[in-house]
Amino acid sequence: MIEQRASVHWEGAGKTGRGSVSTGSGALQDYPYGFTSRFEGDRKGTNPEEIVGAAHAACFTMAFAFACEKAGVVPGSIDTTAKVRLARQGDGFVIDRIALAMDASVPGIDEAQFQQLAQGAKQNCPLSKALAAVPEITLDAKLRSS
Repeated sequence: MIEQRASVHWEGAGKTGRGSVSTGSGALQDYPYGFTSRFEGDRKGTNPEEIVGAAHAACFTMAFAFACEKAGVVPGSIDTTAKVRLARQGDGFVIDRIALAMDASVPGIDEAQFQQLAQGAKQNCPLSKALAAVPEITLDAKLRSS
């Protein structure tokens, strides 16, 4: 069993306060976030949706690499992005869509097998399973010619 750690420190009210995010690995160390980086496009900080998107893209990509390996093919390279949409719902907000987009080079595979492996990775990566409450998770997978 593997357990990872992340922590947040926050000071002040919701709209005027400031927080910082740290991860156990040190990849993020007191990285700032707050209302402006979440809702107003301030690029001096991160936000929860961006972190969820990075985690989902990373998990899916690794799951795809393992699926390829199990199928007897080795990817040349895989590039994945995730767009996480935060939408107003009543008095609050909800993540209502995550759009994954993958562009990969996988020598020795045809389009049908590529799509099958990609969809399987999307369904079976731990982050996809954890995010199952999100109403719409899409995948646009493109096989680059080798």
